[in-house]
This record gives sequence, structure tokens and C-alpha cells, in this order.
Amino acid sequence: MLYLKVMEGQNPTIPLVEKVKSAEMPEDLRKKVLDRLEQLSHLVESTSFLPELDSITRYIDWITNLPWNKRTQDVLDLDHARQVMEKNHYGLQPLKERVLEYMSVMQLVLQSKEGAARAPILCFVGLVGTGKTTMAISIAEAMGRYLARIPFGGMGDPLDLRGQSRSHPEAEPGKIIKQLRVGQSRNPVILLDEIDRVTDEGRASIMGVLVELLDPKQNSAFTDHYIDYPFNLSEALFIATANNTTGIATAVMDRLEPIQMPSYNDQEKIVIAQKYLLPRALEDAGMNPNVIHFDDQVWHNLVRPLGFDAGIRTLERTVQGVVRKVARLIIEGKGQQFNITPENIKEFLPKY
Repeated sequence: MLYLKVMEGQNPTIPLVEKVKSAEMPEDLRKKVLDRLEQLSHLVESTSFLPELDSITRYIDWITNLPWNKRTQDVLDLDHARQVMEKNHYGLQPLKERVLEYMSVMQLVLQSKEGAARAPILCFVGLVGTGKTTMAISIAEAMGRYLARIPFGGMGDPLDLRGQSRSHPEAEPGKIIKQLRVGQSRNPVILLDEIDRVTDEGRASIMGVLVELLDPKQNSAFTDHYIDYPFNLSEALFIATANNTTGIATAVMDRLEPIQMPSYNDQEKIVIAQKYLLPRALEDAGMNPNVIHFDDQVWHNLVRPLGFDAGIRTLERTVQGVVRKVARLIIEGKGQQFNITPENIKEFLPKY
């Protein structure tokens, strides 16, 4: 299409100029792009015109779709936040209280009209399956913010976070900017998931980017190499997770507030399975809550089918496996309600 417009003598930069003029963005960035488009409009006959036009078209698509001034309205109702966290998590009272304290400070700051509250940068540290990621999801839900999850597992290049310069043919923004575009909010909850699991080769440089991201004096002007213009991340709420802190740079840890996510004991797992895992598995399978009844003695067999597990992922898979077996029995016409007892539990346990 662009090629046809050039052949017909049309100036294909005109629609781009109109798009930039009508979009919401910083004025100095707007002027910078318009000046570039003006220069490009005089190079229509050049052999480099089409590649340059394609490059700037993609760039304009990005900068006109970023939430430069868009933000979500925070929900700071403590009762609502408490209900959300209780709905999604059993126990973890010290962590829940910490979140409620931060939201209380935000309310007071807003009432005083003296600016934005600086969020503590929480870092949930614990073994797999102890609820680190789901707690971050609950915080975003409680505050009415978009959750931007950035996985660090296996990340080996800081450009994954910061983006590539547009001088590279296949350049694109980093994960931070990509998530901001998807969420259309400049004040999301940004989940830095498993920051201890970056590769050894890229650890030092990635930790350097994290220092900038997590420093309130620097993240107000975070610059992605592709966008090449500062973006204000000071209103974002950063939450990090890690299995342990040994692989995290000291400078990064200095900016984090580590909170230990303890392992669950057997009794806690039984309550979690009864109140959270089983109802969710039944709902996902389209089954009535009364279809399956577990005898109290059965739960002790379910929480340790393969030995001790710090988290609940094995237990969750076990419960889901039981529900699937019951679903098959229902479809095969072998019953509508099932009672799981110590005597028949082996018939329903999934085979690992």
C-alpha cells in the first residue's frame, strides 16, 4: 500500500503526521517525531525512503499507544482489600497486614494532597508453590490496578527489559514498555517474577537495570532504548518474587523489602484444599459442589502422596486429578455423587 502511494505521487507521511498530532504524548516527543517526518517527506525519491518509512511507522505505532497520562483509579478500601486477600489466600496474616498498612498510607497522602505515596518494593521470598505470584495478583485485584507480569526465569539479556535501539533492523521495545502498552496504565502493579532465576551470564547487567527500575529517584525517567524517551514509572507498584536471595545483587536487595513466604504444614494444606483448591477444581470442571464428598481421614493421604512439598502445587494437581476421574465416571453413567473414603481413595488418586 505504501509502495502504491509513492508510485502515485502521494506523500505517505501525511497520515502519520495527523496521527502524531492527534495522539496524547509529551510535546517535545511530538515535535521530535514531526521534525523527523518532515525530513522524511523530502526523501520520497530516495532508495532508502521505504525502509525508513517502515521503521518510523512502527515507532509511531508504539509511542501513540503508550499510556503517557493514563492511569487507573486506585481502590483503597481496606475492607475490600481484606476480602480479596482472604478470598484468595489462607493465613499469611503478617503479609496481609503489610499491604493494608501501605494502602492506609496512600489514603492519608491523597487526603493531604501532598503528592503520591512511595510504595515499598515488596519481595516475596519462598519455595515453589507457597503463593508468591498469586499474592501479587491479589494485591493488584484489591487495588483495582492492572497487573504487568514480567518473568525473569532464564532471562539472559538486559535488552529484554530495556529494548533494542531502532538502529537494529528487528528492534523492538523491552518487556516493561510492552506490558505498559497492553495494560494502558502508567500505574500498574509490575510483578518482577523470579528475579533470582536469571542466567549467570546476564546476571550482572540485568541486576543493573533492576537497580534503575526499583530506585524511585531513577524510575521516574526510565528510558527504553527503542522508545528513546523517558517514561515515568514512579506511580507503578513494583513487587518482586524469588525462591531465595543468594542470586540477587546487594544493590537490588538494598531497594527491596523482603518478606518470607513460609512453607505450609499439613493442617494448613488440608484447609487450603478444602476451602480453595477443591471448590476451584469443581468449578473449572463444571461440577456441582455436592458431587464429591471427602471423608476427613482422606485429606491426610492427599497432602502427602509423594512426600513433603513446601507449597501446594502437588496437592493442587492431586485434587484436580481426583476431580477428573470423577468427571469421567459421571460421563460414563457410573454415578452422580461420590464419597471418597480411605478404602477407595486409591481408585481416585492420579497415577504419577
